[in-house]
Amino acid sequence: MKEGDVPPAPPGGVRAESGAAREAPRISTEGVLGGVYVARILLAGGAFIGAVVGWEQADPLDNLVVSVVFVFAILITGLGVLRGFEEKGPPGRAFVYIQVIFDTVLVTALVHTTGGAGSIFAALYIPVIAIAALLTPFPGVAVIGVLSAALYMAAAFWGGGPEAISGAVLLQLGLFGLVALLAGIMGDRLRRAGAALGVVQSELRRLRLDTGEVLETVSSGILTVDEGERLVYLNPAGEALLKLEAVQWTGAPVLDRVAAVAPELTELLRTSLESARPLSRELARVERDGGDLTLGVATTVREVPDEPRAVTAIFQDITDSLRLAALDRQNQRLEAVAELAASMAHEIKNPLASIRSAVEQFTSPRISDADRSVLSGMVIRESDRLSRLLSDFIDYSRVHIGRREAVALSRILRDAVAVVKQHPQAEGQRVGIVTRMEVEGEVTIEADPDVLHRAVLNLLLNAVQFSPEGGEVETVVEAPTGEGSEMGVENPVLIRIRDQGPGIPEEDLPRLFDPFFTTRSGGSGLGLSMVHRAMEAHGGAVFAQNREEGGAEFILYLPCRVIPMNANSTVLEMADG
Repeated sequence: MKEGDVPPAPPGGVRAESGAAREAPRISTEGVLGGVYVARILLAGGAFIGAVVGWEQADPLDNLVVSVVFVFAILITGLGVLRGFEEKGPPGRAFVYIQVIFDTVLVTALVHTTGGAGSIFAALYIPVIAIAALLTPFPGVAVIGVLSAALYMAAAFWGGGPEAISGAVLLQLGLFGLVALLAGIMGDRLRRAGAALGVVQSELRRLRLDTGEVLETVSSGILTVDEGERLVYLNPAGEALLKLEAVQWTGAPVLDRVAAVAPELTELLRTSLESARPLSRELARVERDGGDLTLGVATTVREVPDEPRAVTAIFQDITDSLRLAALDRQNQRLEAVAELAASMAHEIKNPLASIRSAVEQFTSPRISDADRSVLSGMVIRESDRLSRLLSDFIDYSRVHIGRREAVALSRILRDAVAVVKQHPQAEGQRVGIVTRMEVEGEVTIEADPDVLHRAVLNLLLNAVQFSPEGGEVETVVEAPTGEGSEMGVENPVLIRIRDQGPGIPEEDLPRLFDPFFTTRSGGSGLGLSMVHRAMEAHGGAVFAQNREEGGAEFILYLPCRVIPMNANSTVLEMADG
């Protein structure tokens, strides 16, 4: 990119500059001097022509003064113009002072030859002082102001003697001083502001150039369109992905052309334009002869007063990334199956070994009836253990969504509580179960009711088994909030199941949902793993933590919808012992 080229607009912006991005007008010393040159030649030339016309009637000394001033005006102006052509850069301070001082002398000559103190040209001292304020620092303005007053006094005295120094002349001198003071202050502030603005503009220009170079070299495509669907900016990576040349389409409606190769990208851009909302983590397909590509897309919206809305899409080819992610998931599944098979074999091996040992002892002729009874009981226990293990494993392996339907969460909880009250594993434990709905309206979930029921039942049964006699298990359904979005659960409802048991050892928390991990004697270690799989199958999540007041808490996150009702509903259930 060459110096002075217009760099591409940043994402969300447009190429046309606005506000602070536009080149702000600044005072140019050369421009001011150019105007001075023109005014000087006009004044000196007019005075010389007037002197030539009335040469015979005018005072010879006045004619000489006008002629000399005219010659010097041409000479100094010519040197100034020549310097401007030969040298690049602002003129030096000495050069500027020479120009302003000469203009003060020129005005004095006009005042002297046209009546002295009463000359109409006396007012020209004011623009000379103002020009000095634009071209010189404050001390220079003060010098020009004092010089103007002194020369005006001299011209008045020369033309009329001491009597010419009247109140009007003194008032004029005071006016010169006031103008010099105000013009000097304003000029000084204007120069400081101009210097600061120059720094800002230099930084902005450098930033725009750097931004342009970055956007030209990034691998992600960047496409900006305004609300008229006109192309504002498209970087080279975007041109390659969309097979579109920015030069041909800049300023023209482009979305219909983009729709021919990337219809989903076009819809995302139009959605952002219409709703003025940014989008993130969207997917779009690009049609190609050699195979379609998948783009990851995010959009940003730019709205500036008095300017059309603009939307920028940032997109990149993630086809290979998605394929690698799919392969990685497949490898993880295979590894999980292998690990699960190894764990299952280990869990089956111990009961089988016990059963084999018992069967071998049955054949011994020396075995007593008491030993035979013990061995028979062991075979039955180990067989039951195998049966439970296989049943749990079947439940674990069957966790998939067979059918989805709108199911009321209160019904799932009510049915699970009813089963726990009659469950053999909870028999003899007098533990209360309180279910509280802290949400206005009936919460409904798109779910497989059987899978969700087994997950909630498993957690409630665990909570009852770990709670002490006379304790209480609390189930709380909380209103959907933004919480949980970081876990990928949109509009979640929270189900908290709290017990009053001993809690979970801190070292066991990371492994709690691993298959075959259990801290309870006789447990298969598949119950919590089944809960974890059930939550994943429904697009939710589950995690466990210890409570400060004692006991454990399991928190389920589930995506839901809420059907409003007039009042909160509270259900109180008690599990009988």
